[in-house]
Amino acid sequence: MSAVTRVARVEGGHAGPGAGGPDAGRPGRVRRLASGAWSLLRRLGSRLVHLWRASLAFRVVMVTMLLGILVLTAVGTYLYGSIGQGLVDSRQRIASQDSLRDATAAQQLFDRNDKNATQAELSQSAQDIVNQYQRNTGNDVRYVVLSRLETTTAPVVVNTVDSGVVGLREVPEDLRRAVAQAPDRQHLQLTSLGEGRSAISAVVVGQKVTLPVAGNYGLYFIYPMDREREIIDFIGQTFLLAGIALILLVGAIAFVVTRLVADPVRRAAVVAERFADGNLGERMRARGEDDLARLGNSFNAMAASIQQQIGQLENLSRVQQRFVSDVSHELRTPLTTIRMAADLIHDSRAHFEPTVARSSELLYHELDRFESLLTDLLEISRFDAGAASLEVEATDVRASIERAVDAHRTLAARKGTALVITQPDEPVIAEMDSRRIERILRNLVSNAVEHGEGRPIEVTVAGNDSAVAVTVRDHGVGLRPGEAALVFTRFWRADPARARTTGGTGLGLAIALEDARLHAGRLEAWGALGEGSCFRLTLPRQADATITSSPLPLSPLAAEAAAARALPAGAAGPATTNPAPTTTPADRHPITSRPGGDAS
Repeated sequence: MSAVTRVARVEGGHAGPGAGGPDAGRPGRVRRLASGAWSLLRRLGSRLVHLWRASLAFRVVMVTMLLGILVLTAVGTYLYGSIGQGLVDSRQRIASQDSLRDATAAQQLFDRNDKNATQAELSQSAQDIVNQYQRNTGNDVRYVVLSRLETTTAPVVVNTVDSGVVGLREVPEDLRRAVAQAPDRQHLQLTSLGEGRSAISAVVVGQKVTLPVAGNYGLYFIYPMDREREIIDFIGQTFLLAGIALILLVGAIAFVVTRLVADPVRRAAVVAERFADGNLGERMRARGEDDLARLGNSFNAMAASIQQQIGQLENLSRVQQRFVSDVSHELRTPLTTIRMAADLIHDSRAHFEPTVARSSELLYHELDRFESLLTDLLEISRFDAGAASLEVEATDVRASIERAVDAHRTLAARKGTALVITQPDEPVIAEMDSRRIERILRNLVSNAVEHGEGRPIEVTVAGNDSAVAVTVRDHGVGLRPGEAALVFTRFWRADPARARTTGGTGLGLAIALEDARLHAGRLEAWGALGEGSCFRLTLPRQADATITSSPLPLSPLAAEAAAARALPAGAAGPATTNPAPTTTPADRHPITSRPGGDAS
């Protein structure tokens, strides 16, 4: 058996030019179709994004299927390539052995020809031999071509002999050249029969044979790989269908497994939400002894512990509230007696020694503070007991502001503080309890004067279609980060060492917050260290309405920045946000205060 040389060949496919594009005659229809398709894709994408974010099962199934597709694609590509290469190698090996055997037999037939045979006789003999070794039926099709080598110089020439179906043009030029240059070896090469999608790969085996008188010729056996193509196509289709079925099966398994895990977690989330809403008796159903069952048991134990502690705290709170209410009421009678005695002593202080007279004055003023504290405690106890009520009527908020400001004339004058009221000319009407709202405003103004360090205090009122708002702004020490949420805590003070001048009880802002909530309103605080603080009261115009937005900003720095951005190019000076406001400086409308304003 002679050596076999495989000649590599690089072939390229050719794709014919195509033309396509929008129908120039119907641009409107094409645009509508494109717009509808884009809208459908956007809705589908939005739905998928929502499912991805909201459903754990969807994410697990999609990730599992995606990873499965990647793995199956990699494995399928490798197996498909390996099987295809194995089929080609097997076909080449069989073709090499088969052609070597038949080429040897053909050479023996050629050798039987008379050395003095004519060209016609040699041509007929060659045609007979080619027809003998050609197979045109069944699964084992083979074509034979006999062609003169380019290096042959014999005077007798036998024309190329082929089957008529496949001729010399299907034999690669490289293969013919290799047979001519190395006639003692067998040469093998892959080629394509036909063009385009109908092209079929084929194995071409070439070997030299010698014809009497005519010299060296190339005998080429062409083996079409139709059967191998059918096999590889069948394998590819099988891989594709099996892969799709396997991916769907894996997705279904992932969905079932995820549901087994996600459903208890989902039920736990529902129970936790109900528990958070106040249904303290909610519990999870725990069955079995697996991890999810332990989770349910642990959750139930935690819920029972929380329910017990909340119950204890509620009982303790009720006891404390009852205690404060009872003590406050019980102190009323002795306090009244002490007040009468203190008034009598205070009125007679001129007849006492100086130290005793000073003591009577201290007793008189501290009793005022004690009465304020007792009043606040009673008010807080009413809020805690849910006994507070409103006496609502349509009222101009500006009148309450004027009364609250007038109540602090003396204190503002003593501290050298100017109070500026900014309000619209038209009435700002809201359904409210004037007594409670005025108490809120007195407390806010008192705190601003107390902590404003002598700088101006700005009181602003505004309204929109659904709400009215009042802000009280000072430029004092301000609040540290996080303290704005603490100012409404009972008995909380930003600086416990700071001396007070207004005799507050530490409950003023807590009561003010409850008064605002009783109106379905909001009382909010803002502060920055060194920039001062701002308190905003927002009330609905109708008693049963809900506040959606406040007419005034809470942060004055943000309001100033927004006003600066609203200025036109080249303009200077502050922007006025309230139309035709009424501004009342302290020198035109003196502001004083009386003791009893409360700061917490």
